[in-house]
Amino acid sequence: MATEIPIDEPPESVGSALTASSERADEIFLDGPRSRLAEFLTLLRVMRDFLCGFRVLHFVGPCVTVFGSSRIKRDDPHYELARKMGAAIARLGFTVMTGGGPGIMEAANCGAKEVGGRSVGCNIELPFEQPANDYLDRCVRMHYFFVRKALLVKYSYAFVVMPGGAGTLDELFEAVTLIQTGKIKNFPIVIMGTDYWKELLGFIDKMAQRGMIALSDLSLIYATDSVEEAIAHIRSKAIEPFGLKRVARVRRHFPWLGERGLSGDDDAVR
Repeated sequence: MATEIPIDEPPESVGSALTASSERADEIFLDGPRSRLAEFLTLLRVMRDFLCGFRVLHFVGPCVTVFGSSRIKRDDPHYELARKMGAAIARLGFTVMTGGGPGIMEAANCGAKEVGGRSVGCNIELPFEQPANDYLDRCVRMHYFFVRKALLVKYSYAFVVMPGGAGTLDELFEAVTLIQTGKIKNFPIVIMGTDYWKELLGFIDKMAQRGMIALSDLSLIYATDSVEEAIAHIRSKAIEPFGLKRVARVRRHFPWLGERGLSGDDDAVR
């Protein structure tokens, strides 16, 4: 059975204006201009989210982030595919990172834990609760979606996109755009569940045919339903080009800075 997960939340110490309505943080932030003081307090809250994320995730090691729907049930074939993929990613030496919720996220984290791998989540405060799943070594809960998305990208050397909805599409095209524009390196993006994504893959081809994206941009996405093929692609496009290798040492961390190591660091890629 999974043990209770330590969930790190930003410390509530900057004043009541920073802690009220945390689930409405994005709504308040995007609701047009406000007073100078209110905007300054929002800036502090955004900084607090980033600082908490940095401290909690700094030592998780190189990650592969798995995106996908929170609505997929355990009897869905895609849940099992995500579980197998999470296990394979962990065996490769990466930390499995997800949004920390149920569905596909839970499946990928579960797969990692089943093989003794490292598993982390970056959750989000919502008006309706999205509880953290039970298969996380470390979980941080954010107030702002854009902070969460940045953290899901920041620590990752590859992205696996499983079936999902609008949020998953947002995460997919965020990663593609960052690579396309040179904001991050050419990390591999693997789409799995090709029957579900076939219309989207066709539309991406159409964008290239119409000149809306470059033909070379099509190589940014690799579509397969094979765990073995996906892992081979990640190995060739993430581990080899960036010189990652397994290490047998634990990176030093400072608890007085809010830093904590992660179990399994003695068998991780660096």
